[in-house]
Amino acid sequence: MGVKPRIDRPVAVIGSGVMGRRIGCVFIAAGYHVHLRDSSPVALREAAEYIDHHKAEFSLMPRIHKAREEDSQGNVDDPNVHTSISQVDLESSTSAPYGICKTFDDLEPAISNAWLIVEAVPEVLQLKIDVMADLDKYAPADCYIGSNSSSMKSRLMLVKVSPKRQHKVFNIHFAMPPSIRMVELMTCGKTDPDIFPYLETVLGECGLLPVTARRESTGFVFNRMWAAIKREIIHILSECVSDPSEIDLLWEHMFKNGPLPCQLMDQVGLDNVAFIEDNYIQERGLPSAPTVDWLRKEYIEQGRLGKKSENGGLYPPLAKSSSAEATPANPHSAAKDIYLLDVGLGGNTKDVSQVHSNGKILRLNLATQKLTPVVVGQNLPDGIDVSLSAQRVFWTNMGRSTAACDGSVWSADFDGGEMRCIVPVGQVQTPKQLAVIESRREVYFCNREGTSVHRCDYDGNNHAILVQRRTEPGSSLLEQMTLWCVGVAVDSERSLLYWTQKGPCKAGHGQIFCAGLDIPPGETAENRTDIRCMWNKLPEPIDIELDSESQTLYWTDRGEHPFGCTLNRAYVGGEDMDMEKVILARHFHEPIGLKLDKANDIVYVADLGGSLYSVSLEDGVKTELVRNDACYTGLTLV
Repeated sequence: MGVKPRIDRPVAVIGSGVMGRRIGCVFIAAGYHVHLRDSSPVALREAAEYIDHHKAEFSLMPRIHKAREEDSQGNVDDPNVHTSISQVDLESSTSAPYGICKTFDDLEPAISNAWLIVEAVPEVLQLKIDVMADLDKYAPADCYIGSNSSSMKSRLMLVKVSPKRQHKVFNIHFAMPPSIRMVELMTCGKTDPDIFPYLETVLGECGLLPVTARRESTGFVFNRMWAAIKREIIHILSECVSDPSEIDLLWEHMFKNGPLPCQLMDQVGLDNVAFIEDNYIQERGLPSAPTVDWLRKEYIEQGRLGKKSENGGLYPPLAKSSSAEATPANPHSAAKDIYLLDVGLGGNTKDVSQVHSNGKILRLNLATQKLTPVVVGQNLPDGIDVSLSAQRVFWTNMGRSTAACDGSVWSADFDGGEMRCIVPVGQVQTPKQLAVIESRREVYFCNREGTSVHRCDYDGNNHAILVQRRTEPGSSLLEQMTLWCVGVAVDSERSLLYWTQKGPCKAGHGQIFCAGLDIPPGETAENRTDIRCMWNKLPEPIDIELDSESQTLYWTDRGEHPFGCTLNRAYVGGEDMDMEKVILARHFHEPIGLKLDKANDIVYVADLGGSLYSVSLEDGVKTELVRNDACYTGLTLV
C-alpha cells in the first residue's frame, strides 16, 4: 500500500516564493500538513491563496507506488519512525483529501514538530548558512533537512550546523510542479543513505519523479546535462551555424517525441559515438579521460557496443534476439496524449452524494506525466474515443439511474470546448463503451440495461439500434444481466460488429458476439439471424478493441481471479468458433478501458482501481504508468 502520509507531524517549507508555495502544494495535495514560513506577510498570503486554488490540480499528478513486496519487508518505512500513526490520525486522513496549510512569520513554531524541512530561500550562500544554523537550533533531533538549492552543494551550508545533525542534511531540488514533476536528491557528503529510499517513496507517492544522485556532485544530474547542452548551443550560435528557432525545432523533433538520449547512443553504437567524439576532442583540445577513454574501457573493450551487440550497451541486452532491430517501446513517451475517463466513484470524490456530477475527462501527457482536466461535472462517464479528422472527442455518460432512460452521448473539441449532446437523455439508458469509425464518420456504442448496440453519425443524426437483445417477460435480474451489452468494436473493412455481454458480476456467464455491420434485409435489430456467439462462459468481459489488420480481438475482463481481472486476446479470422483465447496480462484491479498503440506494440489498460497500464503486445509485460485515488473507465489515444 506504500507509505502513509505523515499527518502526525508537518512538513515545513522555509520561504514561500514561487518554488516554496509549489513545494507546499505538492505535499498538501498528497494529504500532508504543511507549515509555510516567510518574513513577508504578503508572500505568505499569496502562497496560501496559490495552494488553495491549485491543490486540486496538483492532486492529479500520477502517483508512483512501490511494489507491495517491498512494503511487506519494511523497505519503505521511515528509519526514524518506530511506532504506527494513531487510529485518530488515520481516521482524519481518510475524511479529508488534502492536508492543512498553516503560515508562520516566526521560525521556531513553524518547525518545532516538523519531520521534514525544505529550505527554499534565495540562492545566497551566506543566507543559506544562517538559515541552516537556525534550523539546526530549533528543529527536532530526528527531522530531515533538505535544501532546494539547484546550484550549491548542501555541504557548503553546514558551516554552523552541529556534527550530529549533518547526517540528516541533503539537497532536495524540485523543478516546477505540476508541469515538471522531476525532483533530485543528493547527499551533503555525510547524509545517512537510508534516508533516500524512504524519501523517494514519499515523493513518488506525492506524484513526483524522484532521482537520487549516486554521489555528491557540483550540479545535479539534470543540471549537468543541461549545462553541457547550453554550452554547445551557445557555441553553435556564436559560430553562426544555426539560429534559435532551428535548434528548438530539432530538439522538439529528436527528443520530445523521439528516442531518449541513452537509447539513441545505444542505437547508433557506442563505438561510433566514441569515433564522433574523437573529432571534437582533437579539434577543440578537450580532455578525453572522462568521456571516450572511460567509454572505451567500461563498454567498448568489453564488447558492449549497444543494440547491435549481444552484450548490450548502456542498456542491458534485449531478452529476445528477434527484437534486436526494434527500439524497446517506452510507455512513457510512446504516445503524445491519452484521454482518460474518471467515472467519479473513486476515493478522490469528496462528497459521495455528488458522484453523479463528479465524472471527468482527463488528458495525460506521457512526456511530462501531467494530468489536466478537460471536461468536468459529468454523470458517470464510461466510454470514450476521438476523431482525428473532426478534431473532436466523443464520450458516453451512463446517467443517474440504471432504471431510468437518462444516459447520453456527448462530443467536444480536444480542449473540452464546443460541447454538444449528440444523443440526449431519453434515447438511451446506460451507454457504455464507444467506438469512433473515421472512414464512416459514425459512432457506435453499447447500451447496457437497454441490452442493445447503437450507431449514429458524428452529429447524432441517423441514430439506429443495430442489435436488440430480447428480455423475456418474468425473467430474473440475473437472466437479464446475461443480455447486458457493454463493449463494442467494429471491423469496417469486413463490415463486422463485435460486442460483449458481461453477464452477472463475476458469475462466469460472459459472452462475446459477432454480426454484420448492417441488419440483414427484411430483419430487425431484435430478430436478426446473423449473430454468432464467439465465446461463452467468460468471467465478465467488458471493453473490446480490434486489430483489423491481424484480425485479433483484445478485451478486458473484470471477473474473478485468476481468469478475470485480465487482458485477453484471440484471433477472430478463422472459421472455428472455439478459437484459442490467450491471457496477455493479469492481476489488474477491475480493468475496463483499453486502447491499442500498434506503432509501439503496446496496449493501454485502465482500471477502476485508479491505475493506467501499458502492456507489451510481444510478451505481456505490464507497466504501471499512473496510479491515483481515482476510478478509471474508458481511455483513448491522440
